[in-house]
Amino acid sequence: MTASRQRPEPPFRRWVRPVMGGLATIGAIDTVSITLERWGVIGELACPGGADGCDKVLNSAWGTVLGQPLALFGFLAYLALVLLSLLPLIPAVQQWLIDRQSSSGGLTARRFGRGPDLFWHLGYLLSLGMSVFSAALVGLMLFKIQAICAFCLLSAGLSLALWLLHLLGREWEDSGQVLFRSVILVVLVGLLSLAWVASADRPAVLSEKGAPPVVTSVSNPAKLALAEHLSSIGARMYSAYWCPHCHEQKELFGQEAAAKLDVIECATDGKNSQASLCQSKAIEGFPSWEIKGQIDSGVKSLQKLADLSGYQGPRNF
Repeated sequence: MTASRQRPEPPFRRWVRPVMGGLATIGAIDTVSITLERWGVIGELACPGGADGCDKVLNSAWGTVLGQPLALFGFLAYLALVLLSLLPLIPAVQQWLIDRQSSSGGLTARRFGRGPDLFWHLGYLLSLGMSVFSAALVGLMLFKIQAICAFCLLSAGLSLALWLLHLLGREWEDSGQVLFRSVILVVLVGLLSLAWVASADRPAVLSEKGAPPVVTSVSNPAKLALAEHLSSIGARMYSAYWCPHCHEQKELFGQEAAAKLDVIECATDGKNSQASLCQSKAIEGFPSWEIKGQIDSGVKSLQKLADLSGYQGPRNF
C-alpha cells in the first residue's frame, strides 16, 4: 500500500543534494577559518569591506560562547549539514534507510517520508534554526554593534539558502506537520537567541558605585608579559565602569595582568574619572585601545594586541 502511494522522485533531487553539500562546505570553511584565527592558529583574515568591521563584530561580547568562538559552533552546524546532505548519496546509506523503513512497517515513511527523507527533514530543521539565529545576529550586528562583518553576512546568506533548498527541493507529503514543526522551532530558537543577546550584553555585578566589576579569571605568564609590554610602550585602554565589553577585555588578561594595564575611566561618574581626556581623544566606543598613537575600538584578542603593539614574548595566552 505504502509503495503504491509513493510519487516518483523529482528530477531536481539528483542535483539539489550536491548543491546543498557544496554550500554547507563553504559555510564550514568560512566558520572554521574564523575559529582558527580567533585561536591564533592562523594569521589575521583579510575581511572584505575592511577589517575594522569584522574585528568589532568578532571581538564583541557576542563573539564568544562558553569561552569559545561563536564561529566554532557554526562550523559544527555546517559540518552536520554537509553530512546530512551528502550521506544519502552513498548507495550503502540509501539501502540502510530503505531497510529501516521496511522493518518499521511504514512508520518511518509516515513520519519522515521515503528513505533518504529522514536526512532531509533533519537538514531542514537544522538549516531553519540556523537561519533564525543568523537573522538575530545580523540584527545585532547592524543595530547594536553597528558594524559590518562580511564573513558573518556570508554565513547568514548560506544558512538561508540551505533552508530554502530544503524547503523547495522536495514535495512535502504532510505540509501541515512541516508548518507546525517550523513554527515551533522558529519561536523556540528566536526566544533563545533574544535571551542570549540580552544576557551577553548584561554588565557584571559592580564591586562598588562607580567602580568596574572585579576581574576573576587567572593570568598566566604570557598574559602578564603582554600586559607589562603594553604598559611599557604607553598603550592605554579607554573604558567605562558599566561597560560589559570592557570587563570582557580585562577577563581575557586575567586579574593579575589586567591590574598592570593603563586603564582610563571615561564615565563622568566613574571612580577616578578622566572623562576630559577621553573627550579630547574623541573616544566613541568602549573599550578603545590607544597603541602607538592609533586608537582602535572594540574588544581585542590578546593575539591581536600583541600584533598591534609589536610584542615579541611568549604567545601561549
